[in-house]
Amino acid sequence: MNQYSTKFFSIFLKIYSLISSVIFMEIPKLWKPQDLFVIKSPKQSLRLVLLVFAVVCGIYILSMCINQTSNYLLQAKSLSIHVINRHNCHYPIFQEEDIHYLHFPKPQTFTREECACNPVRFFAILSMQRSGSGWFETLLNSHMNVSSNGEIFGAKSRRTNASVILEIMDNVFNLDWISSSSKNECTAAIGFKWMLNQGALEYHEEIVDYFNRRGVSAIFLFRRNLLRRLISLLANSYDKDAKPLNGTHKSHTHSPYEAKVLAKYKPVVNMSLLIPNLRNAQRKANRALECFKSTRHILLYYEDIVQNRTKLADVQEFLGLPQRELISGQVKIHNGPLSQQIENWDEVQKRLKGTPYDTFLIKD
Repeated sequence: MNQYSTKFFSIFLKIYSLISSVIFMEIPKLWKPQDLFVIKSPKQSLRLVLLVFAVVCGIYILSMCINQTSNYLLQAKSLSIHVINRHNCHYPIFQEEDIHYLHFPKPQTFTREECACNPVRFFAILSMQRSGSGWFETLLNSHMNVSSNGEIFGAKSRRTNASVILEIMDNVFNLDWISSSSKNECTAAIGFKWMLNQGALEYHEEIVDYFNRRGVSAIFLFRRNLLRRLISLLANSYDKDAKPLNGTHKSHTHSPYEAKVLAKYKPVVNMSLLIPNLRNAQRKANRALECFKSTRHILLYYEDIVQNRTKLADVQEFLGLPQRELISGQVKIHNGPLSQQIENWDEVQKRLKGTPYDTFLIKD
């Protein structure tokens, strides 16, 4: 007999005992067979009616308990739920398919103390530059239980070959990668941001094998409007050289003033490279989805998150996190129609008309 059957049987006995005591102790006091031919007082009749009503209610409640308990046992059996027992810890009930993605790191640089028995999920944000990944990561890091460590493979020395990449990921997922985003012992989800041109596609076979073996979840974040992404790339490249904000380059702004200053620049788009750039970006995103299709993943688009913040709830559910309101201090730089952000807008509009990319001209 399992724990659910035992609990149900205990409840059944208690209710049965209560009803039995009422029937065999109270009814004889109020009614006897010879009373069929005796007219009782209204007070005694009322007591008898109330007693019968209580017995009927008890039987109804008992039947409901039986029905609900049976349904719960059937549902639990269909979900194949399990209780995890590791490192002398007793964990809540998880579905079988979730167990592979629950981890219990033992970092070398600190102890997890009272959070040692809290499971941790591993993730990687796979994206492309100027796709909103920096903003998205600040949203995730505003959650008290999330540590996303930025572009750890931005430095070329960290992606010279697959072995170096896997070793660094081991370090991150063991909670030994120290950054300003580290939540240390009470982290419930640990990960980083990974641009597709930083080795993610070059060594995708080894990385996919690692993700599947170690239980790492992938979060894909792309932009639907690749023309807006291209304008952001050109503007950011200009800012690296011109540094209009007091001689400082800023890829992301944190005040309306900074955003207004950077938004003044209108890039001139190279017509010969316009369509090839858009095509290459689209192909790269499609290739990433194809290469990582065997991993546990979720696909997000920057525009969808901006327009519908419930997408952030989907991400928290995907990472098994308690739902929180996620916030960011970043301020969007480019707003309004593209016609106000491109110096040679008429040329761009003419070039893209009638191509698969003419939908990018429409305000999103």
